[in-house]
Amino acid sequence: MRKHTFNLFLISVFLLFNSCATNPVTGGRDFILVSEEQEIAMGREADPQIVAQFGLYEDPELQKFIQEKGQQMAAISHRPNIKYEFKILDSPVINAFAVPGGYVYFTRGIMAYFNNEAQFAGVLGHEIGHIAARHSAQQQSKAVLAQVGLIAGMVISPEFAQFADAASQGVSLLFLKFGRDDERESDLLGVEYSTKIGYDATEMADFFLTLQRQQEQSGAAPIPDFLSTHPNPGDRYVRVHELAAEWKLKENVTKAEINRNDYLRMIDGIIYGEDPKQGFVENNVFYHPVLKFQFQIPPTWSHMNSPQQVQLAPKDGKAVMILTLAPGETLEAAAQQMLQQYKLQPVDSKSVTVNGLPALAIVADQQPEQQQGQQQQQPAVRTLTYLIQYGGNIYSVMGITSAADFDAYFQTFSNTMQSFKSLTDPAKLNKQAERVQIKTIQQSGTLAQALKTFKVPDARMEELAILNGMELTDKVEKGMLIKVIGT
Repeated sequence: MRKHTFNLFLISVFLLFNSCATNPVTGGRDFILVSEEQEIAMGREADPQIVAQFGLYEDPELQKFIQEKGQQMAAISHRPNIKYEFKILDSPVINAFAVPGGYVYFTRGIMAYFNNEAQFAGVLGHEIGHIAARHSAQQQSKAVLAQVGLIAGMVISPEFAQFADAASQGVSLLFLKFGRDDERESDLLGVEYSTKIGYDATEMADFFLTLQRQQEQSGAAPIPDFLSTHPNPGDRYVRVHELAAEWKLKENVTKAEINRNDYLRMIDGIIYGEDPKQGFVENNVFYHPVLKFQFQIPPTWSHMNSPQQVQLAPKDGKAVMILTLAPGETLEAAAQQMLQQYKLQPVDSKSVTVNGLPALAIVADQQPEQQQGQQQQQPAVRTLTYLIQYGGNIYSVMGITSAADFDAYFQTFSNTMQSFKSLTDPAKLNKQAERVQIKTIQQSGTLAQALKTFKVPDARMEELAILNGMELTDKVEKGMLIKVIGT
């Protein structure tokens, strides 16, 4: 054991003394295990996985817009030498993120919440800043070093992410968290870059407040890493305003662009919230109009839907359920592939019917890796999977938890899986997506008065105020453009 620990120590020392690189932004020396070539390869590998996970938003004008602005900004960044890619993902989550090697992604969710080009440009600069300063590469290096240090002492922990696509090396880069210093540096770079291409960077600070209000109002919706639990939003608002004023002086900007009306007209018709054709949730039931199935979601469990899978999880994170399409011509073939893919040992298997549909119910364990000289350990992970044949497909609904917690979650898993059935309700099958609609105010007054003229329900007034980046009491003028929601 001591010899093994000493070897790990030597590896760590070698890594520390051979892994410093010059930071393109500060000119200082950073601890980075990842070369620029490796960093670019990471992004190249991650990109198709990210696109497969979320899908690209089908709007050529918006995709052209983000590419043109992104390339313009990348050219004046601290790393103009690498090839950048900019894409809008078909996700309602309000987010923007970057992965190593020059890949930047915005969701249609965040595009709907911007109220002008300057807000977009500030966030774009922030994300390019993470790449320019190699923040993602630094975080990845820290994760690699931590992994080296854990090898000796870790037996196994019940990690469930391996069963989801998000566990792959590429997509896992999405979940790298940046510290306060990295976020502040990217804020500064967002201000610098957006100012240099002619935008008013103070709008970036205003957008932070919109995101904060949206999070408070929804109570649950995810928010971008650049807002979450890092610098205090109020302090950050003041600091970004100060930085914007400084950079206007540096660049001698006398008329910074905001481009409110042009931006609003461009997003007229963008899908808002969940797209029903990809599946949607109402009253704890998930409906998929295209594939024509439905199932119940356990009360209080969160859900995340993507083109590839639906993930459900309780707030304590001690379990997860994942619905995917399973490969295989028959239930038995699908079962064999599933067991092999996740290295599961079957404990029990039986043929069942689920609301008249043929199915297999399988309990299986994933054993921890056994080290030499150790006795057989208790299974780290126990799963319950229902493979259900329906509509020419085989659906896998897998419940995953630790062996110790399996009994506690078994009934919840079973109830959800046995609720799977065909969808026949015309109202659900024909549900249309909500879309942002841009309207022209016909009479000056308050935002609340304007929204009422467009028949916005009282229950959604605050939601629409946040979407417009305004308060309900704010004054609006005749001829001004605002957002409403319609189908």
